[in-house]
Amino acid sequence: MMNLLLFVLCLVTINPSHSVDGVQDTLKEDLEFDRQLKLINKPPIKSIQTKFGYIVDCIDIKKQPAFDHPLLKNHKLQRKPSFQKSNEKASLKNSPDGILLGLEKDECPEGTVPIRRTTKDDLIRTKSLNHSMLVESLMQSVPGLHIDNFKKTGCINMLCPGFVQVSKGTYLGLRINQTSIYGGPSYEYPISITQDESSKNWWLVMGNVPFGYYPKELFSNLTSAERVGFGGRTRTAPNTPSPQMGSGYFPDSHHTSHACYFREIRYHNASRIDLGPKDYGIDTFTDNSNCFGVEYRGDLYGGIEYISQFGGPGGNCGI
Repeated sequence: MMNLLLFVLCLVTINPSHSVDGVQDTLKEDLEFDRQLKLINKPPIKSIQTKFGYIVDCIDIKKQPAFDHPLLKNHKLQRKPSFQKSNEKASLKNSPDGILLGLEKDECPEGTVPIRRTTKDDLIRTKSLNHSMLVESLMQSVPGLHIDNFKKTGCINMLCPGFVQVSKGTYLGLRINQTSIYGGPSYEYPISITQDESSKNWWLVMGNVPFGYYPKELFSNLTSAERVGFGGRTRTAPNTPSPQMGSGYFPDSHHTSHACYFREIRYHNASRIDLGPKDYGIDTFTDNSNCFGVEYRGDLYGGIEYISQFGGPGGNCGI
């Protein structure tokens, strides 16, 4: 603290106006962060300290942050999608792929939902990585950002505020308990985004668990899409080495256990029929082939359909 104080005083002596403005800007930003945190982090019924270091708050399902969105003032909460079968249990334990997610044994009480507590560091990261850049990341170079993806003609950007949480154990921002090992055990997490034909809300489902949705009120016109994109990305400060993507290995067409992958990639047409992307409609892109790679195959070694592999070691990848 003493070093910081002396540094500030030195700046004031050399150039008072600039240093004072800088301090005031920092204080103003800190106050704004504090104001946002008070709005975002609702009073919890219960708080859970996760083994990953962050805190999850159990919030009254009807008082969660989503309902602060101006477009959702009159929104009626939907507790489960109409497309979920009545005999289909919303339990990760019943997933055939052995999903290990969420709060495990320590779930939130009835009538509450888990919301990962937002920190000042989270707000700082969000400020540097805004929604416009998320969209641009599929189309052009951004300093410090490196991407691999493939795009299917026929992109829905589902990253927006207003997500309504309904599950007691699975939530946005959760850490995955088990990850795949190169050449060893692989863990898969089935995920889908589906529009409920009745409510028109967009439901996010992992395994058999529909853990929340984006309300229809958030979108002015989202009935169809021209392009859909999948892939991976890394982010680091400009002109610094990029971290590895996935396992750190390039795609291998003969071994799905070596690199990150999406498999059984499908989309719905207007008649709600599942379709796989055709080879002639696929575009692949990597911003630096020395650092990362991406491959798409309609069918791969072992008979797996509609699979895209991506990843690489990173390193000195440019801007």
